[in-house]
Parts: sequence; C-alpha cells; structure tokens
Amino acid sequence: MSSAVLHGLPADGAEMIAEQFVRARLAGQSLMQYPGIVPTTLADAYRCQELAIDRFPDQIVGWKVARIGAAFAQRFPEERLVGPVFSRNLHTARVGQVVDFPVIEGGFGAVEAEIVLRVNEDAPADKKVWSIDEAAELVRSFHLGVETAVSPLATLNELGPGAVISDFGNNWGVIVGASIGEWRSIEEIVALTFIDDGFVGRGTAFIRQGALGALAFALSKCAERGRPLRAGDYISTGAITGVHDIRSGQQSRLVFEGCGEVECRAVRAGPYLAGAPR
Repeated sequence: MSSAVLHGLPADGAEMIAEQFVRARLAGQSLMQYPGIVPTTLADAYRCQELAIDRFPDQIVGWKVARIGAAFAQRFPEERLVGPVFSRNLHTARVGQVVDFPVIEGGFGAVEAEIVLRVNEDAPADKKVWSIDEAAELVRSFHLGVETAVSPLATLNELGPGAVISDFGNNWGVIVGASIGEWRSIEEIVALTFIDDGFVGRGTAFIRQGALGALAFALSKCAERGRPLRAGDYISTGAITGVHDIRSGQQSRLVFEGCGEVECRAVRAGPYLAGAPR
C-alpha cells in the first residue's frame, strides 16, 4: 500500500481508517479506539469519508447535516458538516408505529429530533454555491424526523469534527415522519425529546436559517465533492433538542409541537445486510 501523502494524511492511514470503520459497521461491532491518526483538516476528514463510501455496499439515499461547534471553527472553518445516509438505514415512520433502529453495542448511539427535507430534482452538477432561497426551490417535501447518530466508536464525538466526518458523519440512519404540506408558512417548530418517558431536551427549529440553511450547505458541499444532490434524496438538517444518548432496548418519543411526533426504539445491531427489506 502506498504511503504517499493525500491532503496531509498518509494514503495508507486514510485507507486504514476507512477500512476499519466500514468493517466494524458491517459487522455491527464496536471499536476500542480510533483506528489511526484523527484527521485534523476538512480535506483529510472528507478523504476518509470518500474512501469509506467507496467500500460500503449500499446506495446513498441522502445526507445528514450537522453544525460544527465554535470550539472547532478555527481548525475546521465551515459552519456545518455532512455524512451519507444509506438505503438500508432509511426508515419511514407511520402514525402509531414504533420504528426500530440499530445501535452498535459498545459504540456511540443517540437520537436527534430533526427536520428532514426531500429533494425535488437533480441539482445541476456544475453549480457549487447555493443560497437559501435557491435551496428552497428544490424542496419536494418537508418532514418531521429523527437522525439516529451511531458509530462503532463510543468516543467519536469527543474527538471532534475530523473524526465525525471520517466515520460517515456519525450517521447510521434517518427516520422520516409525517410531512408538513404548508411548510413555507412556518417560521419555527418547537420540539421535545423523551427517552423511556423521561424528558431529555427541548429546542426550536428555525426553518429558514436552520433547515433551509442546512439544505443549501449540503447542496454546495456535495457538489464541491462531485456528489450533487439527486431527486428523491433526503436531507436531515440538524439536531433541534440536542444529541441524546440511547442504548439498545430504550425507546424515544420525539414531539414536534402542533405538527406530530415520531416514536423509535434502539435495537442491537447485527451484520449489515444491504438492500434487505425495511
């Protein structure tokens, strides 16, 4: 294996990071430590993510978006990050249904109340910069939803954005709930999160700067990477009430005031079967 340097991280180091995370995810097994040197730049981190995507035996059906905290802004000078959502881990929540989602025993697991947007048409491959108003024109539908943030590595978030980006943005699924038809008339939505009936968080989603801002970022970032958004893609736009730890066997209820709710349950992950029925 070549040891040439790519974006500052040795090529064999980036390959090892991608290989170890993909292998662990496919097996549903945890990692005891980060598999190599944690990327210290956006270029290095996304290089690892690209190598992992190339190895993963499933189709991308969307992207998660999350904010980069102020403490990391100097080293990672973008307001948000993205990670792929794969077909097998895209779930639809129907009214009254509890959706099961996998968590890796010994790894990181959390639920996040989010607004999920679906893209109406293929984004032009040559358009690299998107405004919020331009992004809004590409929205097919607006949904209540949940990101299931899961990693084989329990300490992934603690290691910062470089680690998070390298491992698919700490994403292991999106649950798509009820659609909101008149979303353009809504300025904000208040959400509450409960785990096993215990209240764990409350927050407000601001539709323009939050959800649509996240979509504009995803359109720009994915185009920059040569992965322009496609018709039908789902974009999970960022945590509203926070990132809430959850373990196998626990259940979460995420309430979007005046709009509906989503219920889900963490179950122990087994081997990943790409394309299996959801």
